[in-house]
Amino acid sequence: QVQLVESGGGLVQPGGSLRLSCAASGFTFSSYAMSWYRQAPGKERERVAYISRISVTTNYADSVKGRFTISRDNAKNTVNLQMNSLKPEDTAIYYCHAPTLGSWGQGTQVTVSS
Repeated sequence: QVQLVESGGGLVQPGGSLRLSCAASGFTFSSYAMSWYRQAPGKERERVAYISRISVTTNYADSVKGRFTISRDNAKNTVNLQMNSLKPEDTAIYYCHAPTLGSWGQGTQVTVSS
């Protein structure tokens, strides 16, 4: 059974940092690309970052380029999202996603506010 469990969300002030983690199980993690998505209230879910199976390729939404970094540890079956210089518009529920499998985590709330 495929499981994706996000952690690391919370409340942070503008300009602060958070590191999200997603623990994967139930599939051969190293064989699949992974993504992070987010959904803000009243908005559609959007892809924030993508990483290929062995980290050769990464890409980011224009809104987070230079501030967010996606990484993965295939030995630990985890994918991470380091978020720096956070802005109020980054407030959303962040989801871990395995595109080929169509699987989603339950999400973790990130709130950027003073």
